[in-house]
Amino acid sequence: MPSAANSFVLVDTPEPHRVRTRQIVKAHPEVKELMTRTPATALIGVACVVAQVVVAALLRNQPWYVVALAAYLVGAFLSHTLFVVIHEAAHNLVFRKVWQNVAVGIVANFASVVPTAISFKNFHIKHHVFQGVHELDADLPDWYEAKLIKNYSVGKAIWLFFFPLFQVIRTIRCREVAVFDRFVVANIVAQLAFDAAIVYFFGWVALGYLFLSFWFSVGLHPLGARWIQEHYLTLDARQETYSYYGRLNGVNLNVGYHNEHHDMPSIPWNHLPRLKALAPEFYEPLLHHRSYTKLFFQFLFDQEISLFSRIIRRSRGRATLQDASIPDKQLLDGVSA
Repeated sequence: MPSAANSFVLVDTPEPHRVRTRQIVKAHPEVKELMTRTPATALIGVACVVAQVVVAALLRNQPWYVVALAAYLVGAFLSHTLFVVIHEAAHNLVFRKVWQNVAVGIVANFASVVPTAISFKNFHIKHHVFQGVHELDADLPDWYEAKLIKNYSVGKAIWLFFFPLFQVIRTIRCREVAVFDRFVVANIVAQLAFDAAIVYFFGWVALGYLFLSFWFSVGLHPLGARWIQEHYLTLDARQETYSYYGRLNGVNLNVGYHNEHHDMPSIPWNHLPRLKALAPEFYEPLLHHRSYTKLFFQFLFDQEISLFSRIIRRSRGRATLQDASIPDKQLLDGVSA
């Protein structure tokens, strides 16, 4: 178990996934057959958006405490699933053409009220290429963030509650990443139109339900443990990425298969369990989580875990900013060559 620290864990090794990618492709070349796209993901996204709008409409005359409870117990799960749909679209794993995936991301973003889908795409791809590089990986906490929260339970609870806000602030340090492009503008315009329609037809309470669903789905909620699960050093100070193999993968589109996803970002969510099954010698030895709820409370109350429990590296390796704009499959072909 790692100890609480006053600084991030600095390493001089490259991120682990490209090495494992080469090894897996060499040992199991058949994994390339899993690199497909899943158009059904778009239907899941539309279904979740419709479900959220229906629930929001039904709650439009309810008191705020009922709305908040519904958002925490029901809406957060639908909203988190939509976030995974946005994630799949960010990797162009829904359709072949970029604009089609952008459209899926924008539609899936509707029920979250805040236009984040395309901005997430731009920063998330950098996270894959430059994992652990502080000035490019927005998944890493800011220095001030970690110093402010440290390992205090109350501080970590507050940090989780305001996690969406912290995530936005982090992007400021990633100065080399483009913040606005035509797709980001389209995302903003479409989202504002959707939000206005919700208020016009169903009122502010309905919009509030959607917003709270989004806020809880990525914050102070067992689902928020996902952000801890992925890269925080909760089980071993040497293992940089962790997977989750619990029941919520069935609801949230295998979002827990995080080692598998980083190793093969060209494989869509529905094939990630098959990747693990095809290459058990690579994944069975890795430590993993089985319960978001257990991890949620472990993170809050274990004083040995802080926001500094992350691995960082100064070296970007041979990757460039241009690499981060290359479709994942081309990148993988280059890595495994």
